[in-house]
Amino acid sequence: MADFVFNIAKGRINELHDAINANNPANSALIVVLLKTAEADAGMKDRDDLAAILANGSTEADFTNYARKVLTDADINNSVIDDANDRREADIPDPTWVAAGGVVNNNLVKLLICYDADTTQGNDANLTPLCAYDFVITTNGSDLVAQVAAAGYFRAS
Repeated sequence: MADFVFNIAKGRINELHDAINANNPANSALIVVLLKTAEADAGMKDRDDLAAILANGSTEADFTNYARKVLTDADINNSVIDDANDRREADIPDPTWVAAGGVVNNNLVKLLICYDADTTQGNDANLTPLCAYDFVITTNGSDLVAQVAAAGYFRAS
């Protein structure tokens, strides 16, 4: 599960996840972002959009073959209600960056999952951060696979 949930996303993650799966609104998606430097968690969790995160001591990855991962309704399923354990879980496929680094490498520190209501706008101020995970790894040209949690990226209980 997440190392922390951003304050702006508390109580909303499963709702937003399921809305993306229903393609409502059209062009909505989860965006996976990697950071090579990060503001302290106590400050970061108060940020309301990705632009604010990047303006306050965090730097996005730039290793060879890096691009943000965009997960649409074609990539995810609805969150799962687990009545036996009194919780609801949302999962995503494990993001993979093929041949990550090699020419330009990064020492990564965080993985963020953000919500974008309209991927056609291309504005970091429109990306709402949902969850953050410690993701400490150095790229070296090998494939980079991020499993944020075996049980899913978010659980409400």
